[in-house]
Order: sequence, then C-alpha cells, then structure tokens
Amino acid sequence: MVFHPVDTTAKRLMSNTGKIRSASQLNSVIFREKAGAPAGGRFLSLFPGLGYAAAYKVLQRVYKYGGQPFVRDYLAKNYGDGFDRTFGKGNGKAIMHATAGSLIGIGEIVILPLDVLKIKRQTNPEAFRGRGVFRIVADEGFGLYRGWGWTAARNAPGSFALFGGSAAAKQYYYHLSDYNAATWSQNFVASIAGASASLIVSAPLDVIKTRIQNRNFEEKESGFRIVSRMARQEGFTSFFKGLTPKLLMTGPKLVFSFWLAQTLIPAFNKVL
Repeated sequence: MVFHPVDTTAKRLMSNTGKIRSASQLNSVIFREKAGAPAGGRFLSLFPGLGYAAAYKVLQRVYKYGGQPFVRDYLAKNYGDGFDRTFGKGNGKAIMHATAGSLIGIGEIVILPLDVLKIKRQTNPEAFRGRGVFRIVADEGFGLYRGWGWTAARNAPGSFALFGGSAAAKQYYYHLSDYNAATWSQNFVASIAGASASLIVSAPLDVIKTRIQNRNFEEKESGFRIVSRMARQEGFTSFFKGLTPKLLMTGPKLVFSFWLAQTLIPAFNKVL
C-alpha cells in the first residue's frame, strides 16, 4: 500500500504520449483532474486500484518467489550438468537460477486480469463505466488477458534479470558456492542488483504492455503499432517513461520483498 502511489505515478507517466516540458505539465500528467487540489487531495488521488494491486502483488510474490526454487531444483536435478558444461561451473549455476526465474515469470500471466484491472483504475477509470468487478469479468471474459503476449515477453527477461542479477552478485561479488548460505546483508545487496537489473531490462516492454492494457475494453491496438508510433512520435526515450520513479521507490519495494524471500525461504527449508 505504501508504494502504490509510486506505481500509479509510473503508470501515468508510461501512458502519457506527449513530452513533459514543465513542472506544471508533470503535475497535470501525474495528478490529472486533482492537479489543482491541495497536497492531501493530490496524494489521495494516487490510490485508485489499490484493492486489485494488493490481490495481484500477494499472488504474484507467493507464486514467483515460492515457485522459482522448485523450478530451479528441477533444472538442477535434470539439467544441472548441461548448464555447467555449456556455461562453466560458476556461470552455469547463475544462469540456471536466472532461467528458472524466467520460466516462472512467463507463467505469471495466469493472474494478468488483476493487473489489467489495476492499470485501468490507475490510468483510465472511465473504462469501468460504473461496473463492478464481477460484471466486468462476465462482460469481458478473456478480454482481460489482452496484452498477455507482451506481458510474457516483459516477464521473461525481467525475471531472468531479477534472479540472475541476484545470483551473479552472490557468485562473482561474494564468491558463494551455496547461495542459500548468504547472510541477510549479502542477500540485501544481491537483491539490489537483481531488482535494478530487472526494472531496467523490462522497462521498454512494460511501457508497451501498459499502453495496450490502459485502453477502453472495446479499443484494440496491436503492440507493434504502438511501438511504431512511439518510435516515430515520441522517440527512443519514450520506451523508458516511468523508469525513474520505479527505480527510486518501486526498486526498494522489490528489493525488500525479494530480500525477504531470499532470506526466509532457506531458513524455512532448514527448519523443515
């Protein structure tokens, strides 16, 4: 909940198709119709979609952080030697952790409708037209999975970088042979490396995904057309809109949750 306003800010910046040239224009893009309201009113305007966000993040974190170790162990048991032969002993282990993260990230699209509803609440609440969640699910059905291909394309390198960056820090910076033996401080630094790499690598695809999913339900536009228009009208930097607030605030959120998972999961394994 604490970081939700930053997520809303990032999504609105991603959705903005123009160039921001002044502080007042930035204020209008972020706070929209509340741009002229007092500070408290502007702050509260950044909380739409909080319920969807909470449900999505809980399910996402449980699935991703809980599922990656199972996929990693499966790969280690069946293909561990192949990774070592292909990439070298230390490299193979880090790549295997990253690959497990990438595979689990792709499967994340199962809970995509919650993310879609969250994004629409944050950037285009008119799309709901007064309908509740059950009415929308009944009306739209699989339309709530619009942009699933771009979501998978974002999650694959993003999760690869998240788990791979963390593994690389433990492998090459701390020279750990057993990643589960990392101290809480080592996990914290490794989580910073993984979270930063994940946000930067996935940024362009995240912008495209957001623009597909923030539209009215009946409006359909291909991701490739969005890419073409962005490159032509907004330039290369448009693919990284919203990255700064994500790195400043969402980055620490991801660092904290990932660090907690990396620290607690091995501890629970020892107890069990």
